[in-house]
Amino acid sequence: MKKRVLALVMSTAMIASVLTACGGKNDTPAQDTNSNTTNNDAPAADTSNNDAPAADNDAAADTSNVDYGTGEITIWVAENVQTFTQNQIKAFQEANPQYAGYTVTVEPVGEGDAATNMITDVEGGADIYGFAQDQLARLVSSGAIMPVIGDYATWVAEQNDAGAAAAAVVGGTTYAFPITSDNGYFMYYDKSVVTDPTSLDQIIADCEAAGKGFYMEINSGWYQPAFFFGAGCTLTYDADDMGNFTACNTDYASDKGLAALKAIINLKKSPAFVNGSAASNATNFAAIIDGTWDAEAIKSVLGDNYACAKLPKFTVDGTDYQLGGFGGFKLLGVKPQTDANKMQVCMAMAQFLSSEETQLARYKEVSWGPSNIAAQQSSDVQADEALSALAEQLAETIPQGQYPNDYWSLATSLGDSIIAGEYDNASDDELMAVLQEFQSTCQSYAQ
Repeated sequence: MKKRVLALVMSTAMIASVLTACGGKNDTPAQDTNSNTTNNDAPAADTSNNDAPAADNDAAADTSNVDYGTGEITIWVAENVQTFTQNQIKAFQEANPQYAGYTVTVEPVGEGDAATNMITDVEGGADIYGFAQDQLARLVSSGAIMPVIGDYATWVAEQNDAGAAAAAVVGGTTYAFPITSDNGYFMYYDKSVVTDPTSLDQIIADCEAAGKGFYMEINSGWYQPAFFFGAGCTLTYDADDMGNFTACNTDYASDKGLAALKAIINLKKSPAFVNGSAASNATNFAAIIDGTWDAEAIKSVLGDNYACAKLPKFTVDGTDYQLGGFGGFKLLGVKPQTDANKMQVCMAMAQFLSSEETQLARYKEVSWGPSNIAAQQSSDVQADEALSALAEQLAETIPQGQYPNDYWSLATSLGDSIIAGEYDNASDDELMAVLQEFQSTCQSYAQ
């Protein structure tokens, strides 16, 4: 079967509406600053028998005979996929000569820095850039990203899993192309020790009996919500167009929050508990809550006993709760353009870089977990135990949005107090007071 390169086009009315709201044009692209640009080991997209047909005529017109002119496009991606991206774009332009008039420069700018750089200098920023989904609201409010509309928006919603598609939306409008669905946490465990990976109580009992450790970082604002969200609590923030936090939506000071706090305290009391989430610092463990980035390290330690699962359930006062938490996704954004031709080229390239074909190639190159539904069903991805466990867990999570910096410090302080044993013998009323103070402080960050 021939591989297809989708080249969906927006109607003239749609382009006009976007251009009306767009900002300045970047006439001076930056140059490639990576000294390793001569490394072409990353496989390019397969262009054999690729006549680059347009998408189904019901969805889009054939653009193969359209002249999009010439220009320069800058793309920012993480350093470990820079050469890969260069090769993919080269193959894309060879298969789609209507876009070949553009000189494309791929620069190594990580997802953690791209959004900040774009917000600081929109005009000088990249035309296409990768970023973490929790930065989307900031990019939208600063005018550093353009809407993904029409057939492109439909394509994003249909091609990607629900979590990734939702992470690309702000206020009902799609703004980005998902490229991964792999930033979250789940449980690695030693299957010779853990008899029931679905029950936290049983896991702890098994670890204690074997003299092994159970690792989880409870003084982290990233891992700690697994208990609170699992119990049904909410903690999210609303922001205005300037990026200011306007409301905190939280109900930690509730019976649900009390159940979560009790569960964390009970976990801490176990002699098997170790506060941590990094495989490099874990010793003598039978279970660890961690992410895909540590898969190989943990596999090397556990060997034949290596196993993965979504997070277990915890029990408080006779009621079972499924551990939840945050999910994370990598997205591709397109900077607002004033030139309709360049905008179409950027959109087509961003779509290609987020397509099933490219996501699978990227997974094989650097093990990034696909967000594309079809790519997730490939035999290679399905055989990846860590990604399979994460995919199950992501169904229990919420995408991480924008949070004030002070929230992360506050969550650490709560966890540190639990670890120090300050609440070991606290009554329900005393614990509720702790939760009320935590909730009130969170709300104060949005005033």
